[in-house]
Amino acid sequence: MKKNKSKLYWLGGIIAVIFALVCLTFSSIKGGLNLGLDLRGGFEILYEVTPLNEGGSVDMTAVTNSIQKRVNVLGVNEPQITVEGENRVRVQLAGISDQESARQMLGTTAILTFRDINDNELADSSIVQEGGASLAYQDGRPIVSLKIKDANKFGEITKAVAAKGSGQNLMVIWLDWEEGDSYAEESHKAAAGEETKYISAASVNYEINGDCIIQGSFTEAEARTLANLINSGSLPVKMTEISSNVVSAQYGADALQKTALAGAIGILAVLLFMIYLFRVPGIISGVMLVAYLWAIFALYSAMGAVFTLPGIGALVLGVGMTVDANIITYERIKQELYKGHPIRNAAAEGQKLSFSSIFDAQFTTLLAGLIMYIWGNGAVKGFATMLIITVAMTMILNVGLSRLMLNLLVDSGACDGKPEWFGVKKDQIPDLKKGQEQFYFGHKKYDYMHLAKYPMCASLIVIGLALILSVFNGARGNGFMNLGIDFASGTKLTVSSEGMPVFVEDVSKELEALGYSNFHYQMSGDNAVYATTKESIDTESLSKIKEVFTEKYGVEPGDNVVTPVVGKELIRNAVILTLVAWIAMLAYIAFRFEWDYSVSCLVALIHDVLITLSAFAILRLEVNIELISVLLTIIGYSINNSIVVFDRVRETVRNTPGKISANQYLGIVNDSLNKTFLMSLYSSVSTILPVICLLAMGSNSIFTFTFAMFIGMIAGTLSSMFLAPSVWYYIRTHYTPKAKKEKKQNKEALDEYTFKGINA
Repeated sequence: MKKNKSKLYWLGGIIAVIFALVCLTFSSIKGGLNLGLDLRGGFEILYEVTPLNEGGSVDMTAVTNSIQKRVNVLGVNEPQITVEGENRVRVQLAGISDQESARQMLGTTAILTFRDINDNELADSSIVQEGGASLAYQDGRPIVSLKIKDANKFGEITKAVAAKGSGQNLMVIWLDWEEGDSYAEESHKAAAGEETKYISAASVNYEINGDCIIQGSFTEAEARTLANLINSGSLPVKMTEISSNVVSAQYGADALQKTALAGAIGILAVLLFMIYLFRVPGIISGVMLVAYLWAIFALYSAMGAVFTLPGIGALVLGVGMTVDANIITYERIKQELYKGHPIRNAAAEGQKLSFSSIFDAQFTTLLAGLIMYIWGNGAVKGFATMLIITVAMTMILNVGLSRLMLNLLVDSGACDGKPEWFGVKKDQIPDLKKGQEQFYFGHKKYDYMHLAKYPMCASLIVIGLALILSVFNGARGNGFMNLGIDFASGTKLTVSSEGMPVFVEDVSKELEALGYSNFHYQMSGDNAVYATTKESIDTESLSKIKEVFTEKYGVEPGDNVVTPVVGKELIRNAVILTLVAWIAMLAYIAFRFEWDYSVSCLVALIHDVLITLSAFAILRLEVNIELISVLLTIIGYSINNSIVVFDRVRETVRNTPGKISANQYLGIVNDSLNKTFLMSLYSSVSTILPVICLLAMGSNSIFTFTFAMFIGMIAGTLSSMFLAPSVWYYIRTHYTPKAKKEKKQNKEALDEYTFKGINA
């Protein structure tokens, strides 16, 4: 065929644009990334909000506005304040220096006071009716209306303020005024356009005996916010910490550095692996990977989304998943080349045949991500955000960019007669012109259904051992599983230093001296120790503990506190989250394939979850909320591989005429597994490589996360290759699907047709 050099120019131009974009936007994207508290320090607290007065109500909008006002005074950038349920609010503040002071400031009851310009208190919130501030309009302009409870007292106050004369007749409304606060100083901030601690400074020109208004150059939104702030002060509430997580800035920076380095090495390993396997398409995959990473970070930066440690884990996992889509396509192309097809035809056919597998695999993962995002919170939601973006970018860049670049290369004619550019040797290709048939298949043929009994027996042994050890530990009072404080409730301290070693013995001695003898300890590298207890330590006691270790090591310890109420809710939500994900993904598989494929996947998923939990039971590793993210990811990952196998099984079944016997079904499964074995193996390697790097070099704070991912991926690979096909084979050979009814043909109508030369 004629060569088309212009397409090579287009390909070169696309690659140049990608690298130019990366270079030109690197600094701005890096500067725009919003790092989570686990990467730059800070805290996350879940408050339960209750009215101080019996029978009172809580306005959560007013409460969040009160918290936002306090946060603004602290000078925290991009705080995360989220209402959960009817009476809970989660506050996340990253990068704050004085965490303890901020914690105390947020947790105290909102106090609204009215003061003069000399900061003398005139009245407190009791003078305003509960929830008595509201948005109103005067001459078409937005104002704030105040309903006064004690009209006589308010009249006396306003009369005294008005008598001070112009410039002095101001009534300043403060939220949480503290000794040392000054209107004079804060007014200078207001003049400079900075945030102030007072919420309003209104002129009083005459005595007001009753309800009043606050007017100024407000926009509607500003007037509504002011009303909410006043209501938050006039509505006394109690904010009780029921869960908290505090990370020191030093520990967060260390976690970021280690995890980022491990992730970079893992991604480089995947890139080299792809080039080794597929040669030129592997290089195209590498360019796509660069575009993928740039798009992920650019989107995160533009969205202002919070980048967390689990998010990095999801990103590295996403690299494996997006490369997996390339592997499915490139392996299909190689299989077409082994049949003797020319490169252009092989590329077109390989891309066409691989699309359904890629789409179904990515869509099931997207379902898991959406479910985690909608019903999850904290670390789970951060992981889910990255997973959803990963799937979207995989479909856009693989179905779009990667295929566009490959097609430009192939259509240019540069690859004609060069199958080695695709990792295929010329002596592996039959000469169809000479009547040769395919003689090389890219793999050795095995009876996988016969081999399935070995991994299945190994799985039963692991699950049985875990069950025995769990019962034994439960009988000894240690619990069937080593539940972390996320589920069992309690307190976890992270004692670290800036360089000096931290030993378990020293941490234990200090805590025992403070009267705590029920902690369990675990080393985390050379300069950090985890100390965990099932007791939910109150804020005041926790402050004393942290003061001791801050003085000793120079770094404020991180802490994670979960009350029994939250622990029970997390267990319930985790079970619901997993079941909903299973139902959604299996319903989709039943819709796209048939019910027996879905049931087979269900058995494989249960196997993967049990193997992962068994590993944790045998090794007594801590089961925490992040494990739920892992299990849901493993579910998506396992289904990915199963779909690749079942897509080939379905294709072969459709192309097999007549009624299929048990032996034929056995042959179909084995043939499908032989054809997809390398795809599954390469996909597993490309995904596990980054996980191994994270496991070996990443932060200890996500060790549990990465270890669970590692075990789950191995289990998922084995179940998709052996267990799911075996279950499907059993169902097909013991249950005969109903034959589809053929439409009855109208014989009389057919008799009226005439065919020249036959019946005419």
